[in-house]
Amino acid sequence: MKTAVITGGTSGIGLATTKKFLSENYNCVLVGRSEKKFIAIKNELFGNFEFFSADVGKISDCEKILKFAVEKFGGVDVLINSAGIYTEGAINSVDEKIFDEIFKTNVKGTFFMCRACVDELIKTKGTIVNISSDAGFHGNYFCALYSASKGAVIAFTKSLALELANFSVRVNCVAPGDILTPMTENQLKISGEKISDLEKFYPLGRIGKAEEVAEAIFFLASEKSNFITGEILKVDGGLTA
Repeated sequence: MKTAVITGGTSGIGLATTKKFLSENYNCVLVGRSEKKFIAIKNELFGNFEFFSADVGKISDCEKILKFAVEKFGGVDVLINSAGIYTEGAINSVDEKIFDEIFKTNVKGTFFMCRACVDELIKTKGTIVNISSDAGFHGNYFCALYSASKGAVIAFTKSLALELANFSVRVNCVAPGDILTPMTENQLKISGEKISDLEKFYPLGRIGKAEEVAEAIFFLASEKSNFITGEILKVDGGLTA
């Protein structure tokens, strides 16, 4: 039985991805900062899973996650970097604390989770799927900091794919548009917008579902995509077409 490590695995896209991998008979290690969140969703999960409380922005925590996964399940076959933080606002509203927080989770966390797991993934000829955003492709209004962090994830994915190709480790990325998750709901609360305000920008006439992103992630992690690496798969309803 294969094992997937999923950061941000207790909410939104990460939770939907956890459910998808469990349904496909994977062992899953859910990583999150809040044990309360895990307890709240635990009864939604069916299969072999473990929770590990950690902050991926800390290098030592990334290494502890890998050690935990190996001890519990004997190895790691798939790493999914779904942990992420969103912020928006004009550039003069961004202070050093906000900047560091966004890059610590979105970029540093992704980078050092990959570094922590890479030797194990070489052993298993495993796969990595990072999570970027449509904001990583184009500028979003009042979203320069978040866009920069997600653009970094795209560039990192492509570079790491080349670095690990010789070891038969594939590295890909999913770039969702607006997805109905707690993060998006919180964003709408802050901005005062409605879901319909977002939907009008999408050629398919709606925003996405977390389960739809999870399907794309699973495809990129599965044997069905064995000849795909360095790919940035947009799951955005045609927003960036």
